[in-house]
Amino acid sequence: MQHLFSPMTLRGVTLRNRIGVSPMCQYSSVSGGLANEWHLVHLGARAAGGSGLVIVEATAVEARGRITRHDLGLWSDAQIAPLARVARFIRQQGAVAAIQLAHAGRKAGTARPWEGGGPLSDLEGGWEPVGPSAVPFDEGHRTPQELSVEQIGVLQTAFVDAAVRAREAGFELVELHAAHGYLMHSFLSPLSNRREDQYGGDFAGRTRFVLETVRAVREVWPDDLPLAVRLSATDWAPGGWTPEETVELSRLLRAAGVDLVDCSSGGMVPRAQVPVGPGYQVPFAEAVRREAGVASAAVGLITSPAQADEVVRSGRADVVLLGRELLREPQWPLRAARELGHSAPVPPQYERAF
Repeated sequence: MQHLFSPMTLRGVTLRNRIGVSPMCQYSSVSGGLANEWHLVHLGARAAGGSGLVIVEATAVEARGRITRHDLGLWSDAQIAPLARVARFIRQQGAVAAIQLAHAGRKAGTARPWEGGGPLSDLEGGWEPVGPSAVPFDEGHRTPQELSVEQIGVLQTAFVDAAVRAREAGFELVELHAAHGYLMHSFLSPLSNRREDQYGGDFAGRTRFVLETVRAVREVWPDDLPLAVRLSATDWAPGGWTPEETVELSRLLRAAGVDLVDCSSGGMVPRAQVPVGPGYQVPFAEAVRREAGVASAAVGLITSPAQADEVVRSGRADVVLLGRELLREPQWPLRAARELGHSAPVPPQYERAF
């Protein structure tokens, strides 16, 4: 029986355990989307703390695709070397180095959360967002420019180019961000996609952008390295994207060469009524794994070792991604191993403490 500390192989990459660091925006790039010491220490500490998979936060494929001015980016070759330093350290600690490639779409150009988090004007350092349709995220947010078919092609190329740079930086897994109301998700949801061309309308039209981009990235991403996609399994809003559509899309993603579907939810509309509670998103990962036949990752208020272990042992998900719990306790995997009766490699520098 598989458990939280069973190794897992995806293509040619093996995770030492089923614990992953969920991609969490740090909004800490000082300039030009470059990684710096904060990213090295933040992510390196979790790799040294025993996680099997460490995913770098949402990394923009173009400058216009940043949530804030302080987001990481991979739209330029100048951004490769700083990220390579991070990826190298993660690998040296025995973890798999991964990165999430993203475009903020209509939610771009905002202030950092601790600076208010709202949309910024041009004078405040903001910029015009883009999206599938001219539908703003919320009152007070800027109306996005509706992308033309030609502009969609340019953005797909930006994802491909960023994936090439990610490999040059030494990452072993790429995740495409199609969740939380950002660009890819906004093509999927009828709440934000009002198009009447081939990229809108029915399920096939709304999923076209994501599937085309996945196929294009898979063409340049090495065959022996895994590709993941993060989905919001539901918008938690009437008329929005549904769990059933998530399962159907996951089947198509598997056929397109995706190895892992990371199941989150929400983010499409403000003030959605989300039934938050321990493990509240695990059923989505379970449905994707069981009904779409693709490996899944569960995330969302998974906090205790026993809880995480049960998710894997029961076959509800293949990987458990932790966010805030690993912010609070970078060595959570080492504690989990002790509590669950497993061995886990401890950095020799820390052995006296364990």
